[in-house]
Amino acid sequence: MIGRRTLIAGAALAPLAAPMLARHGWAQSTYPNKQVRVVVPFAPAGTTDLLGRIAAAHLQEVWGQTFVVDNKSGAGGNVGAEIVAKAPADGYTLLLGTVGTAVTNQFLYKSMPYDSVKSFAPVALFGEVANVLAVHPDMPVKTAKEYVEYCKKQGPNKVSFGSPAVGGTGHLAMEYFQSLAGFKVEHVVYRGSSLVLKDLLANHIPSTMDNLPPYLPHIQSGALRALGVSSGKRWFSLPDVPTIAEQGYPGFDAAPWWYVAAPAGTPPEIVKKLSDELVKASKSPDVIKKIRDAGAAELGGSSEDLAKHMQSEYVKWKRVVEAAKLEPQ
Repeated sequence: MIGRRTLIAGAALAPLAAPMLARHGWAQSTYPNKQVRVVVPFAPAGTTDLLGRIAAAHLQEVWGQTFVVDNKSGAGGNVGAEIVAKAPADGYTLLLGTVGTAVTNQFLYKSMPYDSVKSFAPVALFGEVANVLAVHPDMPVKTAKEYVEYCKKQGPNKVSFGSPAVGGTGHLAMEYFQSLAGFKVEHVVYRGSSLVLKDLLANHIPSTMDNLPPYLPHIQSGALRALGVSSGKRWFSLPDVPTIAEQGYPGFDAAPWWYVAAPAGTPPEIVKKLSDELVKASKSPDVIKKIRDAGAAELGGSSEDLAKHMQSEYVKWKRVVEAAKLEPQ
């Protein structure tokens, strides 16, 4: 009797389940069937923009549908992220986001126009970049450890470092480093990395912690000295420069990263289709070359990997912000 009842129940539910399964299968097989908008929450020509265009171009080539990059900058990425958070959850509006839009902005802004986790469906990790601890050659240090000892000897806030923003990835990386190594330096804030670089080259400031790409040619020429990179492993373009972690600060990893997300509620089969293709892209020699030419490195990861990464980064950066006593603005 139990078997017969189960069969009857199954037969009764089959007409209801079939259309649902058909709709899900149809959504996956036909997606995308119109133009897809990829919102980049920063201005054109920066690394975030370049990675957004690489991801969009790859998906367009694979699926033969137009993927248009739309730059919507402002509020550390919050303006563009809000647009995606409030877009229809159909897979036709995507975000090429940063560690800021995913994690750190919520600690730095009093009013957030979206929830960093609940407003989005995580799709895939896509890339990362190293911060570099760099100094003017006149500074008498050659390693990260020597830098720490020098700063301790000079006294709290007697040595300065420049970065492009309060709460930016370079600033937070240095705060993280200070909390691990037990020293204190003065933060000099600039309106962009180009101004930091200019003053560092002129020796108006002795050091910086900032995204590596603009400093790379000057490090290679000897105009600046790299003491360490913030990534978990040595950086492909500076293989002879050790990580900060391997210089006596195990566990230190402060590499900014990028990801793709969709509005919360996007059908899981569409999220999976996007995720699978972006993970494939991160292993493609052609895509890897384009990402590295932009100064970043490939960082593949599924939607599940991205969700786990966001959680671990939340724990880390919340602790750093609290230790630095950074007040939301």
